Amino acid sequence: MSLHSYSRCWIHLIWGTLNREKILHQEARVRVSKFLADYSASKDIYMKINYVNADHVHVLIDLPTHLSIEEVAKLLKGSSSHWINKNRVIAQRFSWGRGYGAFSVSQSMVSTLSKYIAGQEEHHRQKSFVEEYEGFIKAYGLQIKQEENRQNGFAICFAFVRPAQAGCQWK
Repeated sequence: MSLHSYSRCWIHLIWGTLNREKILHQEARVRVSKFLADYSASKDIYMKINYVNADHVHVLIDLPTHLSIEEVAKLLKGSSSHWINKNRVIAQRFSWGRGYGAFSVSQSMVSTLSKYIAGQEEHHRQKSFVEEYEGFIKAYGLQIKQEENRQNGFAICFAFVRPAQAGCQWK
């Protein structure tokens, strides 16, 4: 990494538990949140905020110049699932679901998105994870593509298309 390279690329990452099962109880959620923050710092990934729900996670990171979005997602998901299982954070074997959402965030919206992530508990009293996730996909001009998974019903996958409109609102 060069001392003369600068970047500020805010990325909002969202991923869910396998089959979107609500298996992370309150104590587990707190422990996983702390693990994600500590692990990110150890990898020189600045994580402004994270929130672990029972069935999904939101993180807001400043993407470092030495890693791609895919590498960060693999690091965070892979290390946390390994840690959850190794430390028996929950009673059953744990896995994250396939894929993730990665959404760019302008500097002017970082504070707004941080408040949105911090308010997840209240937010999900009104809207399910699937409704929220599909809302982000649509707001960013992406197309939802359903892919049948023979064992687990349907899983959400992505097909990238040109944005229908600029700007997003998190409500």
